[in-house]
Amino acid sequence: MSQDNGHERSAAAARFAERAVGERGESGRGARGASGAPPDPELVERPKRRRFTAKYKLEILEQAEACTRSGEIGELLRREGLYTSHLTAWRKQRRNGALKELGKPRGRKPADRRDREIVELRRRAERAEAELQKAKKVIEIQGNVSALLEQMLGTEGADESTER
Repeated sequence: MSQDNGHERSAAAARFAERAVGERGESGRGARGASGAPPDPELVERPKRRRFTAKYKLEILEQAEACTRSGEIGELLRREGLYTSHLTAWRKQRRNGALKELGKPRGRKPADRRDREIVELRRRAERAEAELQKAKKVIEIQGNVSALLEQMLGTEGADESTER
């Protein structure tokens, strides 16, 4: 038996020496690189986190509370793929009233029709004001151009009448 132990030790030492030369263990990159096999190009899909609705949580809590025999809760959890920590967290949420709030839709509350109409009317009024200001500037510029033309024509007309 002592011979077998000596033989096993020498075989293990030889394997260690081979690996120590340049290879890493099977989990390292060195062993794969040394074997020449290319890495698997297929990407492993990352598991998605499960989301439970408030309705589902309350149903499971009711079913768990209805369990009277030993092992029924475990059976329920196995059937639904849940853990006892889920029940604990959901009971705490129910106690704090969070499950009632979870049942409500998320995001902004829909705007009142009148509020939208007011916003639209204000936008239209601002646009009309901007158009009015532009029109006033155009009229002012046209007036200035007209005055300049009259002035130029008036001086030319005066020059022509004096030449005759």
